[in-house]
Amino acid sequence: MGGGLLALINLRREKIALMGQILQFLFSGLTNGAVYAVIALGFTIIYNATDVINFAQGEFVMLGAMVMYTFVHFLSWPIPVAFFATIICVSVIGILVEFFTIRPAKNADIISLIIITIGVSIFLRGVAMMIWGKDPVAIPPFTGSTPIVFMGAAIDPQIIWVLVITLIAMIFTQWFFKYTIWGKAMRACAVNKKAAKLVGIKVERLVSLSFALSAGISAAAGAVIAPITFASYDMGTMLGLKGFCAAVLGGLGSGVGSILGGFILGILEAFGAGYISSSYKDAFAFLILLIVLFLKPQGLLGQGEVDKL
Repeated sequence: MGGGLLALINLRREKIALMGQILQFLFSGLTNGAVYAVIALGFTIIYNATDVINFAQGEFVMLGAMVMYTFVHFLSWPIPVAFFATIICVSVIGILVEFFTIRPAKNADIISLIIITIGVSIFLRGVAMMIWGKDPVAIPPFTGSTPIVFMGAAIDPQIIWVLVITLIAMIFTQWFFKYTIWGKAMRACAVNKKAAKLVGIKVERLVSLSFALSAGISAAAGAVIAPITFASYDMGTMLGLKGFCAAVLGGLGSGVGSILGGFILGILEAFGAGYISSSYKDAFAFLILLIVLFLKPQGLLGQGEVDKL
């Protein structure tokens, strides 16, 4: 009788431990997925406005983290003030990147423009290394670091901030594109740029706005994840590539698809690292990208091209 009761207690403990482990992986996946979703959304915004895949997108995330560090550590600004100032500063950098690199080459072919964005990525990473150095730096958490225990899973309070700010960024972008004149104009450009020009839409201004919006939301992601992952000059490279994978998975050009792709990628990556091997964590994103390109190149919610006869 006693042995059976002990076995039952041990079984219950194993179930609780298993549930805690699953929740731990799930929250980790949601956190990473939220960041990938925002980066993928940035790719989509610029792609819809210019048909260009901006491989400097990850560097906007890096700049968000490093600029946030500067405001908090060196200027001792309160975190809310530093956070919004970071978004504004990186948005301005996004406009400058478009003005000095993309706009002068606007008549170049798409491949040339993509190569330019790769050059911008290398340039921004080099400038960041010279300004902030090679060593990772820490940013204090927004609201303390005492873990929240939920059903056996320990949740860093900063994770809540990541999810909340990501949700706000997503809601804002959806509202912007659906209910503002600028957003509707950008949607019109995404459908047909020539027709948009014919009805008087200033496409050049919208391209600058797309870079500002893309840089701003990516900076928000960088600033909010820095207390978890630390900030460094080279953190944007892998995040940018994974954000691109998420954009392709969801359907490049689809805002909702980018969000969905980011969360799917983050969750699959977390469970793969937990149950297979953390050594292959970064490889999962590219494996998923290859599978999607083979099976459904247009992505989960992307629209396939229609051939006209």
